[in-house]
Amino acid sequence: MQSVKTLVGIDVSARKLTAAKATGGGGDEKEFDNDAGGHRLLIQWLGRGARVCLEATGVYHLQLCLALRAAGVELMVVNPRVAKDYAKSLGRRSKTDRVDAAVLLDFVERREFVAWEAPRPSVLELRELGRRITELVHARTDEKNRLHARKASKVSREVVADLRAHIAQLDKRVKQIEAAAVAVIDRDPDLREQFLLISKARGFGRRTAVLLLTELAVLDPTMTTRELVAHAGLDPRVYESGSSVHRRVRISKVGNARIRAILYMNALSAIRHDRGAGLFAARLIARGKTRMQALVAVMRKLLHGIWTVLQRRVPFDSRVLFAASLAQAESSDSAVAAAQPEAIENHPQGRSEAKELRQQLDSRSPQATSRSMEKIA
Repeated sequence: MQSVKTLVGIDVSARKLTAAKATGGGGDEKEFDNDAGGHRLLIQWLGRGARVCLEATGVYHLQLCLALRAAGVELMVVNPRVAKDYAKSLGRRSKTDRVDAAVLLDFVERREFVAWEAPRPSVLELRELGRRITELVHARTDEKNRLHARKASKVSREVVADLRAHIAQLDKRVKQIEAAAVAVIDRDPDLREQFLLISKARGFGRRTAVLLLTELAVLDPTMTTRELVAHAGLDPRVYESGSSVHRRVRISKVGNARIRAILYMNALSAIRHDRGAGLFAARLIARGKTRMQALVAVMRKLLHGIWTVLQRRVPFDSRVLFAASLAQAESSDSAVAAAQPEAIENHPQGRSEAKELRQQLDSRSPQATSRSMEKIA
């Protein structure tokens, strides 16, 4: 690793890059165009031994990040919320591109540096395709809602026909993009292995596996499950102050909403069709949790399981994931079975005393009649 001589904070917008640089001999500020030519000029201006910090600004930062890493520049990409809160902690009252660049420069000077590594091209392409599937599905849902409203109003048959045609077209496009995503996965051995592991899990179909892999494949494989849960916004948010403020604990929702949306439907399905997940949710509800809290807990469990599967490359097994709930259910079933009266071996065909008594009292039973006759004789 080359020695760091220059620290730089870059504010990224759609058209411009505002950079603030600090070196041993002083500082400098400059603006560049946010295109390939501007990226080359920025890299020349940085010089050797530069360490850069910038925000994840939608899609506008990605090509700059790829160009900087290709040039060997050390790069840290921070969450915009973190950068915003850091600026507040510095007491900055104004917000301009130059102020934001200076805040990012101060951030990289004082905070621990976490290097950003560029994902593989196949992973980036898969992410684009997966998110496009989600966009098309949302558009199709909107059109179906409009179709329902137009059919109820019964005003224009032409509009109803157009909506139906558009929905059919969206269905076709979703299938095309999904097939393209699967083709990208098949060309990458690592993605193909991960896709097969997810798709073989109970309750995870092909599209769900594609969408979930879309969001997980770009993450740092060294992330812990706790960090992954926080990344998905499923971590609990406690809000307490003194003795008077005790709000209900909720999930933070500060993270990837796409992962939460995917896991929500899978958690519903798991609770209904997977015995372990159903028992796990039922135990939480019995302890006073709401149904939504139980559902979120199942979502976290599924995320833990999928991440473990992808890291260790082992098959997904819900029996391991919900082993505690299944074990408790088995012990409860054993206790109930032990409390039941056992059949007495001396009785014919292993019948219990109660069954024997009922049979003796039933005058229509041939066996009871024969035994009664034997006693009389």
